[in-house]
Amino acid sequence: MRTARTLVTAALAAAALLGPAAPAVLADSPSATADARSADGPTEAGTTFRTAAKFLPGQRATASAATGDYLYWVFPADTGQRPTVNATVTLPDAALRHGPSTWRIDVYDGLRRRQPCMYGTQSRTAAKGAAAVELACVLRPVRASADTWSNDPLPGSYFVRLTVVNLPDEDLGQPFGARVGVEIRDKGGAYATDGALAAPLVPGATTADRAEADADADRPSAVEAAAPEGGWASGWWSDRWLWTLAGGVLAALAGIGGYVLTRGSGRPSRVPPTA
Repeated sequence: MRTARTLVTAALAAAALLGPAAPAVLADSPSATADARSADGPTEAGTTFRTAAKFLPGQRATASAATGDYLYWVFPADTGQRPTVNATVTLPDAALRHGPSTWRIDVYDGLRRRQPCMYGTQSRTAAKGAAAVELACVLRPVRASADTWSNDPLPGSYFVRLTVVNLPDEDLGQPFGARVGVEIRDKGGAYATDGALAAPLVPGATTADRAEADADADRPSAVEAAAPEGGWASGWWSDRWLWTLAGGVLAALAGIGGYVLTRGSGRPSRVPPTA
C-alpha cells in the first residue's frame, strides 16, 4: 500500500506541475527574435507585391511617400508563430490638410490571399488636426499545413500593404512618413498539424530541379533568401511531442498504481498450500 500511495502521489505531482505551468510557458511565449533584435529595417517601401521591401520580425521598416501611394513590405512567418503587425503613420502638417483621412493596413500571405485580423485596428480615421495614426493587425497562428480550400495562414512570406482609403481630394500627394514593425509570438504545438508543405510559400519558389541548380551554382534559392533568422522550421517537431511523452509516463504510472492497489497481498497464510 505504501508503494501504491507513493506512485499515486508522484503521478498527481507530475500532473500538477505539467498541467497549468507549461502551457503558459510553451504555448504563448514571445519569440526570441522580437527581444534579441532591435536593428533598423529598410528605409524605403515597395509600390507593388513584386517590389515589396523585405524586413525581419523585430526590425522597424520606415518609408516616406506621397498620400495616395500604396506601400508594400514583406516579412517571413513560420509554423506555430502568430505575427502582430504594427504601423504608425506620421501625417502631413495639419495646416495643409483639408479634412480627416482614413488609413488602412492589409496583410497577404505568399499566395496573395488577404489574411483577416484576429485583433487590432487595421483601419482608423485621423482627425484633421491629428499628428499621427497607429494601426495594428494580429494574425492567426501559422499552421504547418491546411486544406486546399481553406484560407489558413501557412509558412512563408507575408506582405503588408499600407495606404490611405479616404481623404479630401485636395490632400492627395502630400508627404507622409510610415513606420512598420512585426512582433512574433510562439504559440507552440497548440496549432500544430500532422502535415507539412513541400516548401514555404515565398515569391519565386520553384521546383526541386531549380533549387538543385541554385545549390550547384552556390547561390541561395528564393526559399533560402526569404527565410527568417535561423531558417525555416522542419514542420514535424512541436511541443506536442513533449505532452505526448508526459501523458505516456503518467498513464504508465497510473497503470502500475492500479495494479498494486488491486492485486491484493497474495494467498492468506491460514489457507493450506494444497487447498
